Amino acid sequence: MLQSLLGLVVLLAVSAAVSEQRGRIPWRMVAGGLGLQVLIAACILKAPFLRTVFLALNALVTAMDEATRAGTAFVFGYVGGGPAPFATTDQGAAFILGFQALPLVIVVAALTALLYYWKILPKVVLGFSAVLEKTMGIGGVLGVGAGGCIFLGMVESPLLIRPYIARMTRSELFAMMATGMSCIAGTMLMLYATVLKSVIPDAVGHILAASIIHAPAALLVAALMIPETGQPTLGRTLPRSPAGGAMDAVVSGTADGLKLFWSIVATLLVFVALIKLADIALAALPAVAGAPVTLERMLGLVMAPVAWLVGIPWAEATTAGTLLGTKVVLNEFIAFIDMAKLPPEALSAHSRLILTYAMCSFANCGSVGILLAGMGTLCPERRGEITSLGGRALLAGLLASLMTGTVVGILSSLP
Repeated sequence: MLQSLLGLVVLLAVSAAVSEQRGRIPWRMVAGGLGLQVLIAACILKAPFLRTVFLALNALVTAMDEATRAGTAFVFGYVGGGPAPFATTDQGAAFILGFQALPLVIVVAALTALLYYWKILPKVVLGFSAVLEKTMGIGGVLGVGAGGCIFLGMVESPLLIRPYIARMTRSELFAMMATGMSCIAGTMLMLYATVLKSVIPDAVGHILAASIIHAPAALLVAALMIPETGQPTLGRTLPRSPAGGAMDAVVSGTADGLKLFWSIVATLLVFVALIKLADIALAALPAVAGAPVTLERMLGLVMAPVAWLVGIPWAEATTAGTLLGTKVVLNEFIAFIDMAKLPPEALSAHSRLILTYAMCSFANCGSVGILLAGMGTLCPERRGEITSLGGRALLAGLLASLMTGTVVGILSSLP
């Protein structure tokens, strides 16, 4: 517990050290952000009655996965998970990621669009917005945007406050970008939970909790890095769904999900190829400690101290550091896949839980380009300012997700 507590202090100190106004500490934001993180994490980890909620969420993931598999089997046959026309000796080899797991993104995107049209999702977003406003003293516009990041993602959530982006203060604009980098989209929640369900009990509950906890953490870190000097921007009106009916919402959501699907497929293909290319180049170097130099080993060594600060035992820090490095340089999906493939003895259950929270965010190099393109398109008059804040937003999102990992490490160590 003391190890994770030290990590929390160090992460806060780093956030303050890279501030544009060192010495200016927004104490209400710090107290509110830490309080919300601890409260939500404590409810998740220490409240037995919430276990039934997690079980229900896990049942929902299973149902979504089963429903998607029915669709992929119908369209793609045995390649999509249907019965094979031949005897299979290796069930693992029969699983094809692009045809059986990734299509879940399309189904969830369609469902999200439908829930937005039915005005269910907007009410949930406004509820989280109200909590963030009252506890952390932020304006209504930032509250809605940050609340939207928990479910909609870093590109979709700014659409909720598009008319206000040009009027947001520099601090609010940065906080919006940092929150987008720290959370995940609802379309990815089910996919991550499906990957982790074999190694993390109640995976979907933890993934959802991580995205929720990251929001106040990111607002806290953003307030330390770029403190507010102006008046908060008000406004809590959400735009109506552009769909003309429930069926139109499903169709448009499906189209959006298809774009995301191909984006994920292309990104995975390129990043895996780049990793292999880097390893081929590094193979020309002499062996170190009796083993060849690989990108994976380099990332593990660089990020091992960070993993230790989050709460990972030093004996497992290199393995955990490799996963954190993969998450930052490539993306969290590849890191989750790598963690699920590790043998049981590579990481303890405690370390896997911490890493689930610490890695569950869009804070990676590739996401910076997506964020800048999306925000710049929504507010072209501030494109230069948005671009200049991209690197700092990545750092803020990473610090926020690591901070959540330390909080979980502290609470999970308590009886």
